[in-house]
Amino acid sequence: MRMPQRNLIVVIVVGLLTGLGIYSYHQLRPASSRGQSVWAYLRDPAANQNLALQAGTRCGNAPFIFPTNGMAGFLWDDSFRPGHRHQGIDIFAGTEVGVAPVIAAYPGYLTRLPEWKSSVIVRVPNDPLNPGRQIWLYYTHMADSSGSSFVSTEFPPGTEEQYIQAGALLGYQGNYSGDPNNPVGVHLHFSIVRDNGLGRYTNELEIGNTYDPSPYLGLRLNANTNPNQIPVCEP
Repeated sequence: MRMPQRNLIVVIVVGLLTGLGIYSYHQLRPASSRGQSVWAYLRDPAANQNLALQAGTRCGNAPFIFPTNGMAGFLWDDSFRPGHRHQGIDIFAGTEVGVAPVIAAYPGYLTRLPEWKSSVIVRVPNDPLNPGRQIWLYYTHMADSSGSSFVSTEFPPGTEEQYIQAGALLGYQGNYSGDPNNPVGVHLHFSIVRDNGLGRYTNELEIGNTYDPSPYLGLRLNANTNPNQIPVCEP
């Protein structure tokens, strides 16, 4: 017996909506489950300091030091909406803008393009985990919502290939998004960017152009293998 066409359409629509719901759940699950800890930390950082790390912390034998004060709340490959894949980590200090220092996680050669208000990128000629490979370390959101920069005056717009040591002060956490009417929360976005093979960095906005930062910082920073926990140094 054939199903009436109207009923068939209803079944198809329900099936599509169910599939979309399941897809959305799996896409958003990492960020939303961990998000509860993020919001609790931001409401009361002092009561949740066990979730935070200090700038300069080295976890185990990891080659990088932690680049700022705060909690790694959103991780590499977290999702904020269906289809979105986060290319780095977001570290929240729980302070006002311009307070939490941002430092270099590893030595390298710093560039700040003339139009960059909140960002710097550091070329690392020799990847400590893959010798012979060049990588780039990207730091951003170092400005207030209107674009007033918190990048250190040591690195004015137009800086190219200035050598810095690990621990050098790069600036301070801000909430710049490019839209004064839509600031982001105060944090540092940090990512490890692939080289294009010609001595330049690739587009950081695409996760395929970035590396999982977990082994570089000695933390569980991959949302696929750490879907709901805030990463901290493990004994």
